Amino acid sequence: MLSRRSDAIESATSQSRMDGMSSSGRRRRRRSTITRSSATFTGGEIAANTPNKISQSREAARHFNPQLIFSQIVALQCFHYIFLCFLIQINHVLFSTTCNLDHVFTDKYLNVWTGTGWVDNSAVLLSAMFGSILLALIVEKAKKCLDFSVTLFFVHLVSCTCYQKGEIPNTWDWWIVHIMGMIIMIISGEFFC
Repeated sequence: MLSRRSDAIESATSQSRMDGMSSSGRRRRRRSTITRSSATFTGGEIAANTPNKISQSREAARHFNPQLIFSQIVALQCFHYIFLCFLIQINHVLFSTTCNLDHVFTDKYLNVWTGTGWVDNSAVLLSAMFGSILLALIVEKAKKCLDFSVTLFFVHLVSCTCYQKGEIPNTWDWWIVHIMGMIIMIISGEFFC
């Protein structure tokens, strides 16, 4: 900051000296002033920003709030399940599918090769799209969309494993649909943020 002020004063002083010089003398003087002032500015900027970057990282460490992050993860997970269950209810009304928790936590109903399977697949993919809007509302930072999306689907994988009494979902359809949903959520979430 101090070097910028001194550069401004120096350029104003050199400008008043240049009023009495010829045009070629002004050009030479102007080039040397620009070269000298840019070197001074660059050196001053590096020296001035080094303590600022250190203080910014310390301040970021002070603002690290695990309680906030945990509450954001819980809110995102709850809203994801609420919207997924809502979509399954709509599928029940529109397509006369069964309505139970197996649609949410098991791999029985997700099938890429049948039309009835795509009814539930679309519910998972639409809930991922809704999750990207939730990322923009709850998380509000594009840098964190990947972290929160992967965390959401990892917690969902653990929940599905617990619901199925320790059996990890073992159909390719379940993995394809959920990885597609995670990709949609990440990309759309970064777009909305």
